[in-house]
Amino acid sequence: MSIMFLILLIQKGGVLENYLPIVVFIFLGIAFGIVPMLIGYWLGPSKPDEEKNSQFECGFPPFDDSRMYFNVRYYLVAILFILFDLEVAFVFPWAVVQSQLGWFGFIGMSIFLSLLVVGFIFEWKKGALEWE
Repeated sequence: MSIMFLILLIQKGGVLENYLPIVVFIFLGIAFGIVPMLIGYWLGPSKPDEEKNSQFECGFPPFDDSRMYFNVRYYLVAILFILFDLEVAFVFPWAVVQSQLGWFGFIGMSIFLSLLVVGFIFEWKKGALEWE
């Protein structure tokens, strides 16, 4: 029903006409992910046994429990990595249009980067990056 409504709006020249490539791209992306899994599920042989259902570790039986405990500091470093990696995702588009933004864009990005630097210095001084 909703697909027919979308097609009807597109045929009448509605505003949604501009979103058709995005909808097609999303549909194809979902299809490229789901269709191979379904084909493998339908066509693949299903003969489960104890060997196939066990954990695999380099051809040997598992040496230890598969649930390993990580140090909490590992998660802190991972979160800091994501934070600064995300910062790069904001800096790249700004660098492309920086000449068009003028001083307003420069000051805005300077404030953004200075907040990140202050946060990084705070984490460093607190010893969050020290691995014991």
